[in-house]
Amino acid sequence: MTQRASFGESRPAHATPGHLRTALELASAGVPVLPLRHGKVPVGNCPACTRNACGGRPNMKASGPCACAAPCHAWAAATTDPHVLTSPAWAPAWREAAGVGYHPGGARLTVVDLDTADAVAWAHRNLPATRTVPTTRGQHWVYQGVIRSRNTVRAGVDIKSSMAYVRWLGPGVGTIAALPDVVRALVVRPTVRPAVQALTTPAGGGECRHRTPSYLERGIAMAERQITQARSAVHATVYRTFLAVLSAHGRCGCLTDAHIARLFAAAQAKGESPRHCTDAWTNARTRLGL
Repeated sequence: MTQRASFGESRPAHATPGHLRTALELASAGVPVLPLRHGKVPVGNCPACTRNACGGRPNMKASGPCACAAPCHAWAAATTDPHVLTSPAWAPAWREAAGVGYHPGGARLTVVDLDTADAVAWAHRNLPATRTVPTTRGQHWVYQGVIRSRNTVRAGVDIKSSMAYVRWLGPGVGTIAALPDVVRALVVRPTVRPAVQALTTPAGGGECRHRTPSYLERGIAMAERQITQARSAVHATVYRTFLAVLSAHGRCGCLTDAHIARLFAAAQAKGESPRHCTDAWTNARTRLGL
């Protein structure tokens, strides 16, 4: 199958009633599909598979021991097998389905999900033309090729490809283009090494008290603990902690890349992205006039 020519082009989804009918048409074009509930969420795992207790993923070539026949496991349950889609085990999900989802990576596709008007305008300025599908808040731009999925690569922009699902909203318009390097670059997580500006030592030229290893080490260790022990409001905690560290140690030049890397590592272990860490550090420096 040539995905560029056949993706959603056999007949518009609205021409055939029923979500299962739409799913079968997409599956016949080589697009793995799954039922979606209200809110664009996949069918929940069955009791035997809750919290991935089964240890595997059905309907995948490299599946584990899971033998569940129901549409569990979100994107990993997406399939092109019509016998699976029409099986009794999937019937309840299709009766309650509010939409059809598909696994773009399984169809050798990448979807750039643009959630705002500003994001759509950015795409028009920076991305090559391709198939576009209107959404409730913006557009999906569909490219030929597979990459790792990543949310919030910039404001209002998500990348959906491998290990992700997208709601089917119709065939869209335009010809699907090859996945460009500019989109590939969006999913690369850069190694962030914030530069430490050279700051003057205290007046009088005396030795900075922060260079005492124990004093500085206690401050950094305390900051790491604050971030690690945060149970909520992680963004705010990271910013306040960075602000406190810079208030105490930011004007004497004793902070090194190694110290800052420890703080960033603690924040990223709590789920913060490198970009959020950099933004928080920059905002704290600006707040203090450093």
